[in-house]
Parts: sequence; structure tokens; C-alpha cells
Amino acid sequence: MKRLTREVTGQESTQQEDETAKQRRSCPECESTSLSRSADGSEISCDSCGLILEDEIVDRGPEWRAFNAAERDSKSRVGAPTTQTMHDKGLTTTIDWKNKDAYGRSLSSEKRSQMNRLRKWQERIRTKDAGERNLQFALSETDRMASSLGVPRSVREVASVLYRRALEEDLIRGRSIEGVATSTLYAACRMEGIPRSLDEVATVSRVDRMEIGRTYRYIAHELSLEMEPVDPKKYVPRFCSELELSEEVQAKANEIIETTAAQGMLSGKSPTGYAAAAIYASALLCNEKKTQREVAEVAQVTEVTIRNRYQEQIGAMGIQ
Repeated sequence: MKRLTREVTGQESTQQEDETAKQRRSCPECESTSLSRSADGSEISCDSCGLILEDEIVDRGPEWRAFNAAERDSKSRVGAPTTQTMHDKGLTTTIDWKNKDAYGRSLSSEKRSQMNRLRKWQERIRTKDAGERNLQFALSETDRMASSLGVPRSVREVASVLYRRALEEDLIRGRSIEGVATSTLYAACRMEGIPRSLDEVATVSRVDRMEIGRTYRYIAHELSLEMEPVDPKKYVPRFCSELELSEEVQAKANEIIETTAAQGMLSGKSPTGYAAAAIYASALLCNEKKTQREVAEVAQVTEVTIRNRYQEQIGAMGIQ
């Protein structure tokens, strides 16, 4: 892992040196600023007259060459990248659960007993104190909830970073680990633009919605998280997909949201309810009618909310 980091850092620093050299230096012969580095990275020359300005530069890249992704993977001598989703960032050794040697042969009973003891002690020494054990539990809860919500890996990384920041600033004291973990996951979804409502997050959490909302507001204030209001249009594709509606309905729903939001009707409204009402209205206009109950179940809002938002939207659109 360290070698991979050095290789990437070396490539980035080489590119930065090239840019800096091009900006600050010029050819002493023709005064041209068009400079380039050779393919092996050992020389800097002038593109106009060919004068070599610098040679014998240290190459910080790997000593091997690769011409495709498969060859690069086979020559790379690094392990898995570090991740914030594990309490030790994935830098410790993990003993495989399979009782087989390097050749795939089964171990003897004595060796199996020995490996079981090693696995047990490996799990014990991975966490040195109660703080690491709590962090391990919180990150595992975050991973479980993220898997249930179907969010990408980037959201899990951001949620883990937010939880570590909250832990460093002692924001977890007096609050449940599950509540803070759920709040950071919800905040990460909003930061990454992944449409997940508070109700959806609460369904996969072990704490109630009120505690999640209260903890989220506290964490966002203390960590100075700049959260933009959720755009209802981000919910439209997922809701239309679950309702099996066409692209025409989806486009019409986005049009309704844009037109009514421009008139200031979105202020103070729930984005999920607003998107659900727009989908319900567009489905009626496109002759793909869905009942209010069907739309409400997908959006996890009440039918009353859909009726209220629907009447406001069709009134603003001038639709009879």
C-alpha cells in the first residue's frame, strides 16, 4: 500500500514539476516557453529548438512498464487500498477462515486448532481499547445501513470520515453510537447527492426518526457542514422506476417541479412529498395513472401530502 501511495504521489509530483517548469522557465536559446518531458521522465527539452534543459532527473514512478490494465495489475506489488470504513483503515492482517494451506490442501486437526486460536487472538488485538471497539462497532453499523439503503462506496467513506471527525471533537459523548452513525450516514447521502430521505434512513436504523434528526442537526452544526436543500428532481428517477413509469412521465414530472419551484412553491415543503405529487400529476397527464396510495407507499409519505402538493402544483401550472 505504501508503495502504491509513493507511485501515485510520485506521478502527481512529476506532473506538478512539469507545469511549474513550463510556467517559470523558458529556453535560453530561443526563449520559447514550450517545454516537454521525455517519455521516460529523465529529460526536459525545448519543443522549438530541441535544446535539453535538464537531464538525469529522478524518476519517482515504478521501475516496470505496463501497456494494459491486466499487465499493470499483475506487476503491481501492493495490497488493498486503505479505507476509512474500517477502524484500522484496513492495514492489519486478516487470517482467512478457510482451513487450507497455500496449495489448497486441508490442514490437520492440530493445525486447525492452532489457526482457530490465532484467529481469536487476531480479533482481540485489532482493537487496543474501548474507543477502538466502539469505532469498530459504529463503522460496522454504518456499513450495514449503507448496504440496506443501496448507496455507493463513496457515501460509506464520507460517512466514516464524518464519524471520525465527530469522535475527535468529542461530539458522541452523551449520545448513542447508533444515533451518531445513522446521522453521519444521512449527512453523507446529502453531501454526495444521493437521494435518501430521513424516513428511509430511519427504517434501516436501530434508533427512531426523532433522535436521528436531532443528532443530525447537532452534528451538522458542530462540524460546520454546509448542506444545500435537497432537490426533489433527484427522487424522480428512483420513484418512477419503482412505479414502472415511462421516461415521458419522468420528464413531465421534472418540468412540473422546475416550473412550480421557480414560483417559490418549494420553500418549506418536503422534497419527497413534492416529488411524489409531481409524479402523480405527470402520470395523470401522460395517461399512466397511478393511485395516490401507490405513489405514497413508494415515496413513504401520506396521501394527504400528495393531494395538497398536487393541487398546488396543477394550480400553478394552470392545468384544469
